[in-house]
Amino acid sequence: MREQFTRFLAFFLPSETGREVRAIFVHAWQVRFRLFGRNCVDFFRLTEKGKRVRMDFLKQLGLQVFLLAITLTVMFPILWIFSLALDPRNIDKPLELTLIPPGASFAAFQKVLCEPFMLLCSNPSDLGTCMTFGRLLLNSVLVALGTSLFAVVMGASAAYAFSRFQFVGRQAGMLGFIVLLMLPTTATLAPLYVLLSQIKIAGEPLRTTLIGLSVAYASGTLPFAIWNLKGYFDTVPKELEEAARIDGASVTQTFLRIILPLSVPALAVTVLFSFMTGWTEFVLAWTFLEDPSRFTLAMALRSMQGQFSTPWSEFAAMSILMSIPIVLLFFALQRYLVSGLTVGGVKG
Repeated sequence: MREQFTRFLAFFLPSETGREVRAIFVHAWQVRFRLFGRNCVDFFRLTEKGKRVRMDFLKQLGLQVFLLAITLTVMFPILWIFSLALDPRNIDKPLELTLIPPGASFAAFQKVLCEPFMLLCSNPSDLGTCMTFGRLLLNSVLVALGTSLFAVVMGASAAYAFSRFQFVGRQAGMLGFIVLLMLPTTATLAPLYVLLSQIKIAGEPLRTTLIGLSVAYASGTLPFAIWNLKGYFDTVPKELEEAARIDGASVTQTFLRIILPLSVPALAVTVLFSFMTGWTEFVLAWTFLEDPSRFTLAMALRSMQGQFSTPWSEFAAMSILMSIPIVLLFFALQRYLVSGLTVGGVKG
């Protein structure tokens, strides 16, 4: 994407590079127009070539219609959420199909960003103790980054051991990770609750802190992290490590200076999935955390959903605001994601 944007800017520059970019652009479109003209003529001819042109046209038309239908199907819920967020009526039960609501405004976004959350207060009678979007955002960022850090550090070290060393239980351990991947996160809620409650930090259970919540989330992301990173480490030639050891590098130096820099795509995948887990999960958070000052955005979003009524405009606005960091992180890491998933996913 960066290279495409650079070429786009160069198109308008009066330099030699700009002239080359414009010349390539003009030549490419000239070729397209010539090919299009010949195909249009052949399309109406009752020849073998005309038959092939008509078949290719119908296949391409069918493919485009299919892809367009898939795109509309995927985009419709997103458009519906934006419509709800812009609806000033804050309808309790949105039953009407109105993608462009009457009197559309950003009032819901303003309320979510500026007003305190009345249901998340240490002292309900004091608005100063209620959580605001900024404080919730800070807590969510800390939890998500902590989850990513734990998952990458522990996952990378464990994956390197499974990839390069032979030890008792190696195969059983990898199979165990597959079994853990099949379990939902809530299946480990009870043991994590008991374990983290036994660990005290300054007289406070680790369970009730943001660090403890990050550790709990990381325990759920570790099986995927280890499996994915192990598969990617297997693709790194061992000759590079042997050459480094001949030059006097230790195992730790080889891991940090050779393996990790070459495994950035797999690390990017691990960071993204771990960050998403820490950012969106709320079941463990509702169970572990007790102090409202440590609540996260996901918990605030869940608190908006009432038993009998839900302010859907504010709910939708909150959902959109919550999705922005994930989207930004995805675009920042997108050039690594495909290779990190495909290469790491076929090994092991």
